[in-house]
Amino acid sequence: MTLTTSLALFISMVVLALIPGPGVLTVTARSATAGLRHGLSTAAGIVAGDFAFISLALLGLATLSSALGELFVVLKYLGAAYLIWLGISLITSSSISGHARDIQDPKHSASFFAGLVTTLSNPKAILFYLSFFPALLDLSSIAVLDAALLYLIATVSVGSVMFGYAYLAHKANSVYSSSKSSRTLKAGSGALLVGSGLYVAARG
Repeated sequence: MTLTTSLALFISMVVLALIPGPGVLTVTARSATAGLRHGLSTAAGIVAGDFAFISLALLGLATLSSALGELFVVLKYLGAAYLIWLGISLITSSSISGHARDIQDPKHSASFFAGLVTTLSNPKAILFYLSFFPALLDLSSIAVLDAALLYLIATVSVGSVMFGYAYLAHKANSVYSSSKSSRTLKAGSGALLVGSGLYVAARG
């Protein structure tokens, strides 16, 4: 894989990650309500989802996608339902506690899984790895070092962008955590998660 190809892939993945979508909404919502570590756990789940798509691409995503087309549809709606459930849980919990960090499910595994299903059910990610990714790379001649570089590029590009969003959301939360605005922040973050789920479900 050439330096030009690597740079093109890196820039494309950074731009794709920067565009507000389900991934960004999920990371910021979890970071704002559960803390920076949960935001990072969610970001790690998003990167893991990219790893899964890269692995599928190396194994022949186009063929797999045709054979398992219905599975992708089911996965999309399951992911959307999970995000909506997380959002509703957060909104309903806001009436019980005013502290922005008191969420119903504080487990890091839940944050990681939220990030993972967001990527796996995101039509934008599926389209990227199904069309642009194979067009940019000759997947039939990828060496082991090239494959390792692909995972590294995904980690640095997507991971750094999501970390930035998580940090900004965490800083915004610290401004409001000691005020009455914390309930509004929780409700707003829950609405972001619900909106993220609806976005995933509505996209073709």
